[in-house]
Amino acid sequence: MMNESIFKAMSDQTRRKIIELLKEGPKTAGEISEHFSSAQPTISRHLNVLKNANLIIAQREGNFIIYKLNTTIIQEWLVWLFEHFGGGHYEKEK
Repeated sequence: MMNESIFKAMSDQTRRKIIELLKEGPKTAGEISEHFSSAQPTISRHLNVLKNANLIIAQREGNFIIYKLNTTIIQEWLVWLFEHFGGGHYEKEK
């Protein structure tokens, strides 16, 4: 069964946008923040939610923390979603 924290993390529009940004490649918190009007602490809280759900990985490089997607977890989540909600396991209404 999928971890509930993944669903919580993906339920927020800002966190989904962060995931989209990280699809382009690893970024620092500052680079991520540039795409939002929210204050840096707010973006940091969103990053922590994504980290706690294991959707992103944070690695220290010198003075910076670099965030990147944890593609393994995202792939597992997508497989779970398709198995439970996709693939024509339902009938379309007429």
